[in-house]
Amino acid sequence: MTELKYPRVLLKLSGEALAGDKGFGFDFDSIRGFAHQVKAIVSQGAQVALVIGGGNIVRGSQISKLGMDRVSADYMGMLGTVINALAFQDVLEREGLDTRVMTAIRMEEIAEPFIRRRAIRHLEKGRCVVLAAGTGNPYFSTDTAAVLRGIQIKANVIIKATSVDGVYSADPKIDKSAKLYDRISYRDVMAGELGVMDQTAITLCKENSLPLIVLNIHTPGIVEQALRGEPVGTLVS
Repeated sequence: MTELKYPRVLLKLSGEALAGDKGFGFDFDSIRGFAHQVKAIVSQGAQVALVIGGGNIVRGSQISKLGMDRVSADYMGMLGTVINALAFQDVLEREGLDTRVMTAIRMEEIAEPFIRRRAIRHLEKGRCVVLAAGTGNPYFSTDTAAVLRGIQIKANVIIKATSVDGVYSADPKIDKSAKLYDRISYRDVMAGELGVMDQTAITLCKENSLPLIVLNIHTPGIVEQALRGEPVGTLVS
């Protein structure tokens, strides 16, 4: 078993990633692909927690712009992340991984409430933990929830799984001359408003010296490489 530079990881997946090319709902081929990556790093001895967005179902910030009350819209978004967590739990368990879903909003019939010490205990026992319902508060993104939970469970690194190869100087899908960074500081990400995560999430990383790796989840074996400390994606520190 390879020595891991980051033995405990919080993996942040967007809700859109679960939809694959459909853009909405679930693409179970894509989800199985992500589950294989999780299984690979667990087999290497990593302790894995996940936070999944809800953008494939409902995004609170978007529907609030259509006239809905922002607080109600955000709670709908949180419930979307719970649906995604249950779907991902099912796929992970089909891969043979013992998995627990923990939510910031109490719903004991379907998931455990998030209790920090219990979450850490699950990780120590080799269980994957899917953390749902964001922070349980409106106005906070799932990026911020991911960093907050990462700090609470004493993760060694946050990995933000995206569809691009890392942090660029501009959107590479629009600007073909955008530069890919190997490493970048929290301060430069905030000053350049590079859109890696929202400012609250980056500030939390900076204040707690929690490294963030942004990588392309569609590259096979890349999460494993990142946890070994190999130079993949962009390291924000």
